[in-house]
Amino acid sequence: MALLGGAILPLAFAPFDLAPLALLSLVLLFYSWQGAGPWKSFQRGYLFGLAQFGVGVSWVYISLHDYGGASPVAAVALTCALVAFLALYPALAGAVSARFFRTNPILRLIVAYPALWTLTEWVRGWFISGFPWLNVGYSQLDTPLAGFAPLLGVYGVGWLAALTAGLILGLFYLPWLKATGAGIVVAALWAGGAWLNQVEWSSPAGKPFKVTLLQGNIPQEIKWEPQHQRETLKLYIAMTRQHWDSDLVVWPETAVPAFYHQVEESFLLPLQEEAKNSGTDLLIGAPLLEQPGTRYYNALISLGQTPGVYRKRHLVPFGEYLPLQPLSSFILDILQIPLADFSAGTDQQPLLKAAGFPLVASICYEDAFGEEALTGMPDGAYLVNVTNDAWFADSIGPLQHFQMARMRALELRRYMLRATNTGVTGIISPFGDVVARAPQFERTTITGEIVPMRGSTPYSRYGNRPLVSGLLIVLVVAWAATKRLRLTRRDSSRGY
Repeated sequence: MALLGGAILPLAFAPFDLAPLALLSLVLLFYSWQGAGPWKSFQRGYLFGLAQFGVGVSWVYISLHDYGGASPVAAVALTCALVAFLALYPALAGAVSARFFRTNPILRLIVAYPALWTLTEWVRGWFISGFPWLNVGYSQLDTPLAGFAPLLGVYGVGWLAALTAGLILGLFYLPWLKATGAGIVVAALWAGGAWLNQVEWSSPAGKPFKVTLLQGNIPQEIKWEPQHQRETLKLYIAMTRQHWDSDLVVWPETAVPAFYHQVEESFLLPLQEEAKNSGTDLLIGAPLLEQPGTRYYNALISLGQTPGVYRKRHLVPFGEYLPLQPLSSFILDILQIPLADFSAGTDQQPLLKAAGFPLVASICYEDAFGEEALTGMPDGAYLVNVTNDAWFADSIGPLQHFQMARMRALELRRYMLRATNTGVTGIISPFGDVVARAPQFERTTITGEIVPMRGSTPYSRYGNRPLVSGLLIVLVVAWAATKRLRLTRRDSSRGY
């Protein structure tokens, strides 16, 4: 049952979008934990995690083998190691719930399981750089629970989904009258989410402006070859010149296949002058080498009326830097996987400004971390993410990534502009809806209008702190109540 629950959970996410399966998956997991001791709960949670991540993030193999230079054996071994590690999170949630909340099955279902599931997802989102893929909240983007995202963020939405699963399972453990109450709570939660989704947390900060997003579709295997650099730059410049009627043109992550200073004089400064004359601002993804020195960054550079640079802050482990050194260096030496040793930008970077408004920038999988964007709020009028998901070919990985970008727009109630090399390029509304989307693996552009926004959502002001603190307090209170009940029962059995 635990294996089945884990295997069907990825089907709740993009591209399948079968959101009810997330609830069914958690119902199966929680049922498998009922009546089990800590070790059995750990085992069943681990089996659930093996199936969840084995199915849901198997695309990591493509990045390691097809583009990372690892042999098939090494790529399989690394992918399995990642899955085996990630499976520990649901396993720990099960073990802790069985160890500290064994007395009352209802308390476990509606308090312990949902809270511990959510807290382990939260820890997974930051521990050892973090891996927030397949957080349950993302699967509920098109359900009424999404209305809670501006209040509680993706973890809050996930907690409410887990709470719903616990209440549904609790209907089979409760007398009729109490079961009816549980059903009413579920209905109230989902109706409340539908109502909250209509709340205007933000308002226009200015007039709409026209944007164009470029999707160059440069094959990853030739992207960095020197003989193709000039051809790639000429392609993006030609695509840009077709859209001087736009207020903003956005290039993908590292669209410039060379250090910025190497092509600045010959290509980019002339393009900047053209852009100024046309009244168009440019956002260009390029690696940036500090002069003088050896530190280099994955950067987004603004060319136009207000030049600026955003340096990527949250680097990809084993892709942009080495975590857990020296152990990781030894592993990579054996596997001979190429590595770009980028430096991380600081959190105190000024916001880029383009099309007359400040924006919150993110590069690659930075948009998978909800709190990354909060340092730029509420000043940021819109969000921009540049990505190169060509590393994952035609797998489900890029579509899962696009789903997370939708959640960022919803949490902060801002438009999201997402320019990628091979897809998924798109414009997302402040309600998380897809306004425009380019087909994958085609050389194309998207043009549309967005509205700069102002105002704050509760989540943009407080982040994950209220939810995490609240869940920890609830767990401590529930544990104290459980312990007191256990002592009372023991004393009663002794005749005190």
